[in-house]
Amino acid sequence: MSERPPGVLVLVVGPSGVGKDTLISGARQALEGDKRFSFVRRLVTRPADIDLEDHISLDATEFERARQAGRFAMTWQAHGLDYALPIGVDTDLALGRVVIANISRHAVPEAVARYPLCRVIQISAEISLRAARLAGRGRESRDQIVARLAREGATLPADVTPVVIDNSSSVGIGVTAFVMALRRIAED
Repeated sequence: MSERPPGVLVLVVGPSGVGKDTLISGARQALEGDKRFSFVRRLVTRPADIDLEDHISLDATEFERARQAGRFAMTWQAHGLDYALPIGVDTDLALGRVVIANISRHAVPEAVARYPLCRVIQISAEISLRAARLAGRGRESRDQIVARLAREGATLPADVTPVVIDNSSSVGIGVTAFVMALRRIAED
């Protein structure tokens, strides 16, 4: 009897407004019956807005208690908030699944060090489209959006070659490209 291979952690990265959560949600629906895939919900110290971002909200005290109790696979900070992936990531990887997680670009080196079988999917979109999406969220003022768009994000480590998906077209085209990339990763 052969040992089941370990799973692959797929890190979905890209600047705000490129549609990462939209693509992840669409792929989750498209791959719902395929047990090879597991979609992870991040834990964040920010209130949840179901229509805009898929995460589990914790206040700072709850987050710290969970961190100290070892309930997170990994944690990072971005934009003044704490983020984490739940410990269930490790279980899904041990079961040989392709685990899809939305993380910050600057957390990629830690993830790659902790999980050698990582793949990175980098989502991009035209800047005018990103600006419109960010404005639609209603979280930031116009000046804050301009500053966010002007800010350079963290670069990926030199030894990481991401699959790049341009999400500037329709949601359907973006989801299809994302699902195709995930299926290729599962088949490798």
